[in-house]
Amino acid sequence: MKAILKVIVVLVLGGTLAAARAGVTVDSTNGMRRGGKPYFIKGAGGDTRLDHLAERGANSIRTWSTDGLENTLNNAAKAGLTVSAGIWLEPECSWFSYRNAEHCAKQAARVKAEVLRHRDHPALLAWGIGNEAEGDGTNTAFWQQIGRLAVLVREVDPAHPTFTALAGINAAKAGGLNREAPQLDFVGVNTYGGLFSLRKTLEEVKWTRPWVVTEWGPQGFWERPRGAGGMALEQTSTEKAEMIQKAYAEAIAPRGACLGSYVFVWGWKYEATTTWFGLLTHSGETTASLDALQHSWNGQRPANAAPSIIPITGVPGSAVAGGTVLTANTAAQDADGDRLTWKWTVLPEAGPHNAGAPPPLPSPVPDTVAESGQPQVIVKVPHQPGRYRVHVEVSDGNGHAATANAPLLVK
Repeated sequence: MKAILKVIVVLVLGGTLAAARAGVTVDSTNGMRRGGKPYFIKGAGGDTRLDHLAERGANSIRTWSTDGLENTLNNAAKAGLTVSAGIWLEPECSWFSYRNAEHCAKQAARVKAEVLRHRDHPALLAWGIGNEAEGDGTNTAFWQQIGRLAVLVREVDPAHPTFTALAGINAAKAGGLNREAPQLDFVGVNTYGGLFSLRKTLEEVKWTRPWVVTEWGPQGFWERPRGAGGMALEQTSTEKAEMIQKAYAEAIAPRGACLGSYVFVWGWKYEATTTWFGLLTHSGETTASLDALQHSWNGQRPANAAPSIIPITGVPGSAVAGGTVLTANTAAQDADGDRLTWKWTVLPEAGPHNAGAPPPLPSPVPDTVAESGQPQVIVKVPHQPGRYRVHVEVSDGNGHAATANAPLLVK
């Protein structure tokens, strides 16, 4: 009897694994198909609150490494989402070279082990072999290694396609992939302000294979106009949502060789400022960008929307003396008529960006904001010279918020 049960269990598990690996395919004619059905990626980078992300119309998430991947895959499966699993690759540097056969062999062994560990998970969609590791695109040895890794991954996991994510695409990068890595199933492109011209760029660099926008969102802090002290002028949450809606329609919406996209970032992250890329605030409230994504993904508007906001005025665009008293203003509206609450703060400007170690939320500068619960606030400029930002967050009491900020340079 035990032998019979064992056979049944093996058959059931074997059938499940075979079904899980039955497959995701990619080709220029049919696009991406999962389980034989068309699959257009409506995704985000991040691994928090996956049930809510799925409720908004997303079907996939992306990771940048395999750290905690098993847990991420399990959580995604529970939410009905797939995962494009990133495998981190070393950049060309003082301790790793793609011209060194020993380095490449050790890297390949690590990649193989990660694929073998996770290849049978039913939530797995694709393997991302490296993220922005290509430099300027002229390192032929890097593209050769990408080609070898694509062959290796396909040998051990023929059920899931492979891609590498680039920091934008140019002729050198497209040429390197076309010559040295034809086995790669598609390319991922990380782009922000350049998203509007991406389709034209792909045509100009002669990229004819499938592609995915693996990172996108508002304009990056490196792309924005500068204010006081050279600080980047961040878009308001409303301006970001408007850009996201327009960019999706013009550059991503299904047509041609595009397989979909992963917006950056589903969650909260302190990068450049405390509100630059996150679709969620630090307290977990959603912004208008998520409302725009929901409409783009499934054509629906949320039952209750995030507030809208206009840019802050009253904060000088040049240096001011410590102790100066300013009046900062903005205005916000809520389409649902929800009662709005206002929170003003003055925060120190972030230091140099380190993608591997995002800083925690900084503490507000004390004694700078007297009454913060109104659309107009009196700001006492800090006495300590330096770079700061005046922030405002407007909440609707239903889990949604609008954000804006303005640079403040103290001489």
